Amino acid sequence: MLFQVKAIRGEAEIFSLPVEATDASDAARLARAKGFDVLAVRRASFAALPGGKGRHRGRFPLLLFTRELVALLEAGLNVVPALETLAQKETGGSTNQVLDHLLQRLKQGASLSDALAELPQVFPPLYVATVRSNEKTGGLVEALTRFASYQSQVEQVRAKVVSALIYPALLVLAGSGVVALLLFYVVPKFRRIFEDMHTQLPLFSRLLVEWGRLVENHAAFIVLALAGAAAAGATFLARPTARQWLLQKVASLPWLEKRLRIFQFARFYRTLAMLQRSGVPLATALGIGASLLAGPLRVAMERAGQAVRDGMAFSEAMEKNGLTTPVAYRLLRVGEHSGEMPEMLNRIAAFHEEQLARWVEWFTRLFEPLLMAAIGVVIGMIVIFLYMPIFEIAGSIQ
Repeated sequence: MLFQVKAIRGEAEIFSLPVEATDASDAARLARAKGFDVLAVRRASFAALPGGKGRHRGRFPLLLFTRELVALLEAGLNVVPALETLAQKETGGSTNQVLDHLLQRLKQGASLSDALAELPQVFPPLYVATVRSNEKTGGLVEALTRFASYQSQVEQVRAKVVSALIYPALLVLAGSGVVALLLFYVVPKFRRIFEDMHTQLPLFSRLLVEWGRLVENHAAFIVLALAGAAAAGATFLARPTARQWLLQKVASLPWLEKRLRIFQFARFYRTLAMLQRSGVPLATALGIGASLLAGPLRVAMERAGQAVRDGMAFSEAMEKNGLTTPVAYRLLRVGEHSGEMPEMLNRIAAFHEEQLARWVEWFTRLFEPLLMAAIGVVIGMIVIFLYMPIFEIAGSIQ
């Protein structure tokens, strides 16, 4: 839970510190441990913090910030002048507030990793751990470059999945629009024609006629009902717990569950590789990587981390807790014997990313024609049942 602590230190200078804690008293204790005299503690409004996700604030561009900072550090600037240079080009908003906060804390003597850790809503634990493990050894530029590369690779995998879903989503949107046009505009027009024909209609044609009558007689009620349903759905999805429940239900589908595990494995092993290259101890890296896993996998990862701390081999701990595939297990064993664990972790991640990409390509090639056929069948059935009585009458006249 995030708290905003109003505190004083040194020459009567007042600070406003974001602190991650279990409750207000814990937040005050953590602030005092850093040498502050606490004046007040309140629950933080996420939108009010630097980089918060309020509606009027933009998302902090972490990847762009990292690349610009690397460029300035490689040019010979120290961290503080580099951040001041980045702050000068910002005209306001959340990015400027984040940079101002970092500069303020650095000028007070805090390390860069400590300043970053005070903004967990902007800088994830992975970022903080990468900086902390390298800022005192002179490898900060290399560590930030490695994080930027890692983030780009993760974004590429995510982009492939999202782009594969765009076309099916457009098909569903277009098909739903056509069906809505038929049901709410065309069918009521045909109802009057059918009533004037005074002929016996097929069952489904009669159902369409009744639907047309319902739309004409209760149009306002139907519109309000649809609007209410849409508002209720939006309210439901706006709640994080509801979204998490829905995602869990979708993820539990048998044909999707295995692929989501592969996606999580790929991201997890990629993260471990990056942390290992940055010099983060394996036990610490496993704790950070566990936050990238969801549900049972996170619990299994916590058990595996404890087993590693108790002395069990990394590959055995992962295999015992169901956190490997056959290929991953073999490569982990190779990494343990060769001492090239970061390289093996990267290879595991690349293998699973390629496996996931092949499945996404296969799925979209199969799903898109099936989706188009399903939409065509629905639209075709509506049209056929609308025109069937007219065809029968034309046939009887001949």
